[in-house]
Amino acid sequence: MKSAIGIIPARYGSKRFPGKPLAPILGKPLIQRVYERSLQAESLSRVVIATDDERIFKASKAFGASVEMTSPLHVSGTARVAEVARRSEADIVVNIQGDEPLIMGEMVDSLVHALDDDSVPMATLYIKEYDRRCVQDPNIVKVTRDSRGNALYFSRSPIPYGTHECFLRHIGLYGYQKDFLLCYESLGRGELEKAENLEQLRALENGYRIKLIETRCSTLSVDTPDDILKVENLLKKGSND
Repeated sequence: MKSAIGIIPARYGSKRFPGKPLAPILGKPLIQRVYERSLQAESLSRVVIATDDERIFKASKAFGASVEMTSPLHVSGTARVAEVARRSEADIVVNIQGDEPLIMGEMVDSLVHALDDDSVPMATLYIKEYDRRCVQDPNIVKVTRDSRGNALYFSRSPIPYGTHECFLRHIGLYGYQKDFLLCYESLGRGELEKAENLEQLRALENGYRIKLIETRCSTLSVDTPDDILKVENLLKKGSND
């Protein structure tokens, strides 16, 4: 049976929200919330926080997390994940976004299960979104798929064109075969990736398949300080803690 590791990239210098990983959410740093939720996944042999910042490193150690320092030269979270993955013996790597404090273990498990198939190099999640107000929001990434459940395209624009009951909303949780992840990091940025500012398009531009897995679990990522309050309100309701 394949082994799987979850890696949470965390950096301090977010442009929109400096120090975001250490922002408190009901008494716990954001990064701790993400780490503890990730531990709920039954398929992972280990969860590691990957950072280049001593403040995040020390805070993670303080709440008992497994954490590794990485190069400060990485320009993306994926590159940070790949560095830690290269040092691991895992077959499957799950890139767990460090700003997803409401992540569910079953979301991670569904990706790992899909990657038990060696023919699947990469997998990610989507949810059916019925709120039409979201479709015009460029911060909400949309995805279309083929008849076999593989991604055709990801976009910040509304896709596909026309009126539909719902659209497919991408959730930025990624699983990789480790060998593919290390290869993926060596690929240059393509024109579509640059245009949309969506890193996953690099795989599609280079002819690799991305398996789409439907989830019914909705998350709320922390992009700005205002999102902290939204997450706290959900946690106070008891539905996500």
